[in-house]
Amino acid sequence: MSNTSSLPVLRGRGAAVLRAEQDGLVLERPSEKLTIPVRAIARVHAEERSVAVELRALAGATPAVHRIEDVSAAAAVVFTDAVNALVPRPVEEVDGPALVELRTFTKTWVETYRGKVGRVLLGCLGGILVLAVITAIVGDEKTAVAGAVFMLPFGGMAVVGLWLGAVCTGPWLHETRLRRHGVTVVAERAADGPGKYAYMDSTGTTRVFTHSSAVPSVEVSYDPQDPSDVLVLQDSSTRFFDITLGPCFLLAGLAALAATIGLSVVTILGIPLS
Repeated sequence: MSNTSSLPVLRGRGAAVLRAEQDGLVLERPSEKLTIPVRAIARVHAEERSVAVELRALAGATPAVHRIEDVSAAAAVVFTDAVNALVPRPVEEVDGPALVELRTFTKTWVETYRGKVGRVLLGCLGGILVLAVITAIVGDEKTAVAGAVFMLPFGGMAVVGLWLGAVCTGPWLHETRLRRHGVTVVAERAADGPGKYAYMDSTGTTRVFTHSSAVPSVEVSYDPQDPSDVLVLQDSSTRFFDITLGPCFLLAGLAALAATIGLSVVTILGIPLS
């Protein structure tokens, strides 16, 4: 499209923004950015205070539609009339959704999981420090300080062990679920920068994600209920590492945590440490 500079920018519900660019339309939300090339657009129409972008579809297929709600009614009419006038007439069948690119900015399951684990273990570490202070204050005078000092390395080992165990076993269990119930596809390296990979979900929408790799393609699996929840599948050696060492780290962390709590109990009760 050309002459898009005079078109209004539509701002709608949930901080959504629809604007026209040289090569098509861009629909942005806080968690995603949808780029719709002009070749993928069948028509745009206003429905009171909403605007619907209908994509071109192959014969017999149901056209996909993307909407923005709660926009200015006057701006919606101006926008749709101008875009429809600039969209060229189709000369061939086009699978519109296959041309659409969706970039998601929400955290993946793995990123969210690691963040939750980190917060829980930070709280656990804080609890261990508080317990050490309480032990030093209310414990037996002869062993209180020594017991509190010994608690700190045990507590540190507990947190480290639990962290390593959680980051190994959690993603492995999630990957196992996706392998069984998810959709597995090959993601190709995107052309707009290193570490960017693109895959097409079951709706025909192209999604882009970031992964620290330099290979031309990676095998990924995504949740059909939430296609943005994508996971790069691990090779057999990495999976073996997670399966074997993850539970060992968890057990070691739990043992160290039990030793920390036990040390606090015997110190407070005045039981000699040796």
